[in-house]
Amino acid sequence: MKTAWEDKMFSKKWFFDLESKLREMGLDSDEQSFDEILENLKHPKRVSPNQFAETVSYVILASGFNQKTAKIKHRIIMDLLKNNSNKFEILPVFKNESKIDAIITVWNNRQSLCDGFYKCQNLEEKIKYLLQISYVGETTVNHLARNLGENLPKYDRWIKRLGVVFSGDKNLNELLDKSKLKPELKQACDAMFNHLVQETGLPIGYIDVVLFRACQNHLIDMGDK
Repeated sequence: MKTAWEDKMFSKKWFFDLESKLREMGLDSDEQSFDEILENLKHPKRVSPNQFAETVSYVILASGFNQKTAKIKHRIIMDLLKNNSNKFEILPVFKNESKIDAIITVWNNRQSLCDGFYKCQNLEEKIKYLLQISYVGETTVNHLARNLGENLPKYDRWIKRLGVVFSGDKNLNELLDKSKLKPELKQACDAMFNHLVQETGLPIGYIDVVLFRACQNHLIDMGDK
């Protein structure tokens, strides 16, 4: 049975209050702004090879950084690549040589990689295709696909914890630290997203990014302080 505190969560008002607070704080973005993400999910469009490479590179880079730092480093690196800078000119910006190599490879092959993505016939094929790119893993692939206009969540640690709260099943906490997303936990997260889609009328991918930003910036209290 849910507590009175939990009953206030997962409502239409709760979600839109979170979205409003993030906008007021200037935290309404990922690689793109909230408005751009929402528009792209509602009306997906084919991106250019340059946009494709920039989107992939952001996801490769963003892991381990806060949003502000990731965006600054990403923009500097992209500007350097557009000016034909080499690896050793880029490394002072981000001292992870293997990730820089991956980003350069994506940039140098952006036309063929972009064309290959759009040749995929369905979401399953697109996910398998993106997973072939270095440093795109089981969690980050959904992040990347979402930024390319696919309407899906990325099941990160914050979303999984919210899914447990939504389910009211504390036994699911035992699955949070597993490397693979367990079916029971995915089911709880999907139930949460389906509920919020009904509450808000918004795409799952947009709901995901708002909840992630809200958790990341401590706007959601999950009662574990």
